[in-house]
Amino acid sequence: MTLQDILSDIHALEEDLINFERKYGVRSETFYAAYISGEEPEDDSWVLDFGEWASVYRTWLARQAAYRDQVQKIQHDSPSLAGLIRVAA
Repeated sequence: MTLQDILSDIHALEEDLINFERKYGVRSETFYAAYISGEEPEDDSWVLDFGEWASVYRTWLARQAAYRDQVQKIQHDSPSLAGLIRVAA
C-alpha cells in the first residue's frame, strides 16, 4: 500500500469510528479497552455493532502503525516534510 492508500483508509475508518462514538457516546479507545477486557454489551441489539466497532478500531490501529512505518522509510531516504507531501493534481 502506498502512503496515500494508507491515509485514505485511515480517514474512512475514522469516519466509521466517529459514527459509532456518536451513536454510543463514548470514545473508541474507551470502548475498545472495555471490549477486549471481556465486557459484554448491555443490550443484545448492540452485539453486532460492538463486533464491527472493535474490528474497525483494530484495523485503524494497524493502519496507523503502517502509516508510521511508511513515513519512517520515506524520511530515511529524504528527511524532510517535502519528501512526504504529494500535491494533488
